[in-house]
Amino acid sequence: MNSGKHAELSSRVWAVSELLRGDFKQSEYGRVILPFLVLRRLECVLEPTKDAVLAAVAEGTPDGGLRAITRAGFYNTSPLALRTIAGAGSDCAEQLLAYCGAFSPEAREVLEQYGFGPQVERLATAGLLHHVVGRFAELDLRPAEEAARLAATAGEDGGPREVVSNHQMGYLFEELIRRFAEQSHETAGEHFTPPEVVRLMVNLLAPAEGQAPGAPGAPRTVLDPACGTGGMLSAAQEQLLRLDPDSPVEVFGQELNPESWAICRSDMMVRGQAPEAIVLGNSLTQDGHAGATFDYLLANPPFGVDWRKAQGAVEREYRELGERGRFGAGLPRVNDGALLFLQHMIAKMKPVEASGSGGSRIAILFSGSPLFSGQAGSGESRIRQWILESDLLEGIVALPDQLFYNTGISTYVWVLTNRKAADRKGGVVLLDARDHWRKMRRALGDKRKELGEEHIAELTRLYAGAPPVPPAHAPGGAGGSGDGKVKVFRNEDFGYRRIMVERPLRLRFEASEASIAQLASAKPVQRTTDAVAFAEALRPLAGSVWATAADALDALTAAVAAAGLVCPSGAAFLRALREAWGVADPGGEVQGSPGGPLPDPALRDFENVPLGQDPEEYLRREVLPFVPDAWIDHARTKVGYEIPFTRHFYVYKPPRPLEEIDADLKAVQAEIQALWAGQPWATPDVHQVS
Repeated sequence: MNSGKHAELSSRVWAVSELLRGDFKQSEYGRVILPFLVLRRLECVLEPTKDAVLAAVAEGTPDGGLRAITRAGFYNTSPLALRTIAGAGSDCAEQLLAYCGAFSPEAREVLEQYGFGPQVERLATAGLLHHVVGRFAELDLRPAEEAARLAATAGEDGGPREVVSNHQMGYLFEELIRRFAEQSHETAGEHFTPPEVVRLMVNLLAPAEGQAPGAPGAPRTVLDPACGTGGMLSAAQEQLLRLDPDSPVEVFGQELNPESWAICRSDMMVRGQAPEAIVLGNSLTQDGHAGATFDYLLANPPFGVDWRKAQGAVEREYRELGERGRFGAGLPRVNDGALLFLQHMIAKMKPVEASGSGGSRIAILFSGSPLFSGQAGSGESRIRQWILESDLLEGIVALPDQLFYNTGISTYVWVLTNRKAADRKGGVVLLDARDHWRKMRRALGDKRKELGEEHIAELTRLYAGAPPVPPAHAPGGAGGSGDGKVKVFRNEDFGYRRIMVERPLRLRFEASEASIAQLASAKPVQRTTDAVAFAEALRPLAGSVWATAADALDALTAAVAAAGLVCPSGAAFLRALREAWGVADPGGEVQGSPGGPLPDPALRDFENVPLGQDPEEYLRREVLPFVPDAWIDHARTKVGYEIPFTRHFYVYKPPRPLEEIDADLKAVQAEIQALWAGQPWATPDVHQVS
């Protein structure tokens, strides 16, 4: 089908929306038109075998036999057709619903998820149903194979028939989905990753021609565990077929939203893919492809969406299966499940065989949060640590902001693989693509920028041409391109030790009515003596100040003994004395214990020390010149990993010289004076500037 025919067919389908105007909202057009388009395509696919299926049904042929006849993965047992249903008058709705109910389960389930039945009733009530059915019955959506068969049977020797292949049907479907979304900006972002972003992701995902993970000609499998309407799967399939037309591509997906799932499964069915490969459900709690592994995986999981509803199942798998499950590396905070999706995808990677074949590649789209959220020891940090120490992260590409329909935030493409090239082992490529964009002629919600084909080609080239991973402790710390857009780091460059820097607790001691009462209520006093009498014995000490704990304790002991009471002792009582009578004082006595000086929690600080540096050396260089009495509590040291992308690409811009700023101010001042002087009401005194 040529481009002119495609445009004509798209326009004919789109024109149905004119019939719906007034009775349906714009945001509802897709819920009517898309299932009818699917219905007509399925009818055209089954048309050549319709008589054979009806004959087989009459003979009692089971389900498997009917599928064998159609060779399409689905069937319909009704003698009805859209063309006859359109002329059924008042019985149109009844016949259409009966016709849809005669499809095999996988096709019928798609129509049910569209909410097709209520839409049919609504169209019938508005008097529109026979018009809509008639419009779609006129569309020739036969696959290319059927048109070729008919031409051969009829002895035709003319040019190629204008028919719709699976790929062309997919293009038509995606174009309509996009047009519906553009009319309803509030839902566009729920359904779409912008197509140019998908193309870039697939370029980063797919290796160079001839480097596919499997044997030549072997099927390649692709999974999207948050597939939405299937745009990523379609783009990946097309790109992989371009790279290697002789190796078939099988796509698999899972989607939580029923309507999005129905659209995706419909798209896959009209493309000739197995419908059962697109599963309805939550990938985190109901793994629709349990036990399966894939060559390529890609996804755009929801940004910043919490996983509270899945928390019970996820935590149970983490607790019971540990590293044998999908989430063994750790659990992120409940308000962002992005890294859960990534762990799920990593669990679906094919292992690398001894021969070097096998393995998988992943491309996933994230917001900035998974780069750095969570301190050392947190779930997010432990997940990053596991990914980097396992040498799975190949690269990250920072995209421009304002690329998406429903958010203007910056986004990042992570590329992971367990079969890195030799010059990529042990390192990560960072590519700064934030300046690669062009302004859209018309904004779509928050989307004001887009990637042109020239940007996609350039970024693909820059990523593929990144320099090798630098050796450990290389001068400058990272390899990169001359323009500063590409930098290559070793995995350990993203790791750090979070050290706890302590300073000694320095106190003077003061007795007051309040502090005496606080000490008397302490457990060591309560267990040893009469607390009321104890407080009364110490009352004469109110207002006294001591420089050391020993002096305060001597005065306290004497006062208690004079009252004929037993004075508490031991470490617990000394701790209670410090808490009640101790006052922080920079010049006060250092409080100690058998293990050394006690730390002051109020002066405690944390420092992140790169993994390649000795923490004690860092302390001597960065801390002790300013606070000579500081030390590191090594028992509290934690290892963390973060990827501070923006910091690695930050370029310092010095402020403009004061002379330039002053000249600009004087120029503006002169311009203002000239404007004022040109006004008829201005006087010499009005526009004078001191």
